Amino acid sequence: MGSKILSTVAVFLFCLSTSLIVNAEDPYLFYEWNVSYGTIAPLGVPQQVILINGEFPGPRINGTSNNNVNVNVFNNLDEPLLFTWNGVQQRKNSWQEGLLGTSCPIPPGTNHTFRFQVKDQIGSYYYYPSTALHRAAGGYGPLTVVSRDLIPVPFDAPEADYTIMAGDWYSKSHVALRKLLDSGRTLGRPDGVLINGKSGKADGKDEPMFTMIPGKTYRYRVCNVGMKNSLNFRFQGHTMKLVEMEGSHTMQYLYDSLDLHLGQCASVLVTADKEPKDYYFVASTRFTKQILSATATIRYTTGKGPASPELPPAPVGWAWSLNQFRSFRWNLTASAARPNPQGSYHYGQINITRTIRIVNSAGEADGKLRYAINGVSHVDPETPLKLAEYFGVADKVFKYNIIQDEPSADATAKNHAITLAPNVVNATFRNFIEIILENHEKTVQSWHLDGYSFFAVAIEPGTWTPERRKVYNLLDAISRNTIQVYPKSWAAIMLTMDNAGMWNLRSTLLERQYLGQQLYFSVLSPNYSLRDEYNVPDDALLCGIVKDMPKPKPYSV
Repeated sequence: MGSKILSTVAVFLFCLSTSLIVNAEDPYLFYEWNVSYGTIAPLGVPQQVILINGEFPGPRINGTSNNNVNVNVFNNLDEPLLFTWNGVQQRKNSWQEGLLGTSCPIPPGTNHTFRFQVKDQIGSYYYYPSTALHRAAGGYGPLTVVSRDLIPVPFDAPEADYTIMAGDWYSKSHVALRKLLDSGRTLGRPDGVLINGKSGKADGKDEPMFTMIPGKTYRYRVCNVGMKNSLNFRFQGHTMKLVEMEGSHTMQYLYDSLDLHLGQCASVLVTADKEPKDYYFVASTRFTKQILSATATIRYTTGKGPASPELPPAPVGWAWSLNQFRSFRWNLTASAARPNPQGSYHYGQINITRTIRIVNSAGEADGKLRYAINGVSHVDPETPLKLAEYFGVADKVFKYNIIQDEPSADATAKNHAITLAPNVVNATFRNFIEIILENHEKTVQSWHLDGYSFFAVAIEPGTWTPERRKVYNLLDAISRNTIQVYPKSWAAIMLTMDNAGMWNLRSTLLERQYLGQQLYFSVLSPNYSLRDEYNVPDDALLCGIVKDMPKPKPYSV
């Protein structure tokens, strides 16, 4: 009898402990966004921009690793709208990626809530609207994730944590710019550079954007949220210590200036150890005939005197930038929210199961400008790709693998024919793959992959061959989500396709992205299990051919 009672008690305690484990949830963050048009003059010319709660740039999402984020978006625009969360991996949850390949857009006059977890991530990211060239009107803002209190960070806590959204800007409206692209023309050169929505002229008239107490150290998270140009940024009279790039702690080297390519984010530490007065933060375009610049004033709290009008110069040429890339190293001894907190994930010792060569190109289709990957220019169908796949009607919406892993000679030839179609590549769940990004053109390219961090193992001039694997950094390449490719050069990235879902690889140059230089990786779990991927949300917006279809049988554990 006594043993039965003890057995019953043991079962009860086990069930109770299991219940506590299952029901324990990470904290929730709730945001409500009213997205609307407004008129401001960031370059001195009044123009229509997208505001979030009346702000440009939008409000900062500031969370801690594993937080659950809820953003209720009220679309007060006159067009459908989506937001994407650049750098958030959306583990098992491509439903929340906020792209036309994964989600139906939010109709005007309605609202929709994005729900996602920043699972096992820290770092500096940003969000922006992904529909109808809305990005050219603003709507972007910072998204930062800090480590939990119990996780040590490899530097002392800074006095303050500042965010900088810097990027090139056009004074034309996003509607006018979209008409240019739709008519077969390019966007042309940007009109200026903005830093947190402003374009300082280093004339001593701008109010300080940042303040620093003498002797204190500050963290600046800088993202290039531009549309066309790489940027170089520097702090007048100060060096900066690089500590993080796109979610990875880095080796802490000192730099006078840093190149930041489209879509990239980095954190630096700056110590207020100079004469107390004003100084300038400077951002200027790189690899352009006409250099566009902007400044932001940094004021020492006890400072007296204006900043010097003599700005620190930017470097010249892309060879300097390439050498700087080679100096970046992952800090393998730092604890962080990542799959290998002890630095034990030896990616360089894993066998590559697949190599995909991707070549970007420009050409014409139906007499209009298009940009392509291996000869195919992506178009978004009326039914989002992920929904079509989940509802079992993919064959009615798109075809898999219309490009090959090795591009044909026709696809890489000058003035080659371009095919317009949804570009979806099947990827095997949990395979370790290598992607080669080749740039045969004369401009710097930049690429971003959703759903993952990849190891940026090499960028080199010339043409890639298997022999070039000898130059890969197979020890401490930074794990990140965006990589640049210089003219007539190639870049190599490596990753494990362990995040089930539909994931976008895209050019971060806005006109190229809008005109087709992107594709999707379909990563399906063979088990159709909740352990690998979440079901479509109950409140998911439905459109296209799945709008009135009954939902499929949900996944289970």
